[in-house]
Amino acid sequence: CGIRVPRGLIVGNPAFAGVSTQSGRERRMKVSVIGAGRYGSTLAYRLVLMRIAEELVLVDVAEGLPQGLALDIMQSRALEGSDTRVVGTNNYEDTQGSDIAVVTAGVARLAGMSRMDLLDVNARIVHSVVEKIAAGSPNAVLIVVTNPLDEMTMLAAEVSGFDKPKVLGQAGMLDTARFTHYLAEELGVVPSRIEAMTLGTHGDTMVPVPGLVKIDGRPLRDLEDHEAIERIVARTRGAGAEIVELLRTGSAHFAPASAAAHMVRAVATDSKEIMPVCAWMTGQYGISDVYMGVPARLGAGGVEEVVELALTPGELADMRIAAEAVRAKGRDLAVIEAQTPELAPYLHPRLWEEGPEGETPAEKKLPVARWRP
Repeated sequence: CGIRVPRGLIVGNPAFAGVSTQSGRERRMKVSVIGAGRYGSTLAYRLVLMRIAEELVLVDVAEGLPQGLALDIMQSRALEGSDTRVVGTNNYEDTQGSDIAVVTAGVARLAGMSRMDLLDVNARIVHSVVEKIAAGSPNAVLIVVTNPLDEMTMLAAEVSGFDKPKVLGQAGMLDTARFTHYLAEELGVVPSRIEAMTLGTHGDTMVPVPGLVKIDGRPLRDLEDHEAIERIVARTRGAGAEIVELLRTGSAHFAPASAAAHMVRAVATDSKEIMPVCAWMTGQYGISDVYMGVPARLGAGGVEEVVELALTPGELADMRIAAEAVRAKGRDLAVIEAQTPELAPYLHPRLWEEGPEGETPAEKKLPVARWRP
């Protein structure tokens, strides 16, 4: 099985010796994208270009928003050679019978915020969204992209009641793409020449693995000094925050949508590709009963296998620290759930539009109740 980001992860990498790079046969299916913000709409368009679904449903509580975006995307089909029908809706009944559902709904970060600052409000959003998806699409594979990613994936699994392999999060694909980008920029090479891997959490305990990085087949440590490697790792961990600071009124959506789209395609086509994703651990790397970023074989059933790579003792220690960080936030989620047994039906907020007279999100104060439909 192959991998999409980056291209060189399997090709030439002895950790994946004997792994096939043949993709599975394409399947026609129904895919739902929850949240029609920048991330959700970009993802919807990419999936239409991939031509893997007969129907794509784009859901949002903002009246007219998903409908307008769906119409715009539909009008591009003749130019792009896609027959995927796009339905924009405010009604979850239209998602019933989905084979794959991608949860993008949630509050994105403002400048100066960490992903963990979003835990409380996004837990409420994800809880409500997943309840509705699970009720209408009990056989779906659920892909979560809402931050904080690892904790929201764990929450989605608990709320849906789905088998753990059918609930996964998009983290490692994006983090690995970012790691590869910074490596390419530092070394002055194109990304396709680089093999890389990022594990752990989608946050401060992210574990970029320099020991698995190669450029044209040569180990990274042979090409750069330790200080350069540490600088690249640090910038990878802060990549999302860097974009938030630059945009001021938004967060990353092009690279995240690309990462999620490749995951959807792997599931939709039953490709058996190995991709770094947030998956449920059952003893791999000495870690159990927690969601975190690891290489996994993806297919029609979601995560079909967690692949164990040869890591150094230090890298294994970092993985276990990351697992404990997710576990600790899981306990915080339990407290939130206990305090709010009846969660309001939040969905993707219209957070990033300027208000009257150029009012910015920071000036709005962003009261939670504002986003009730």
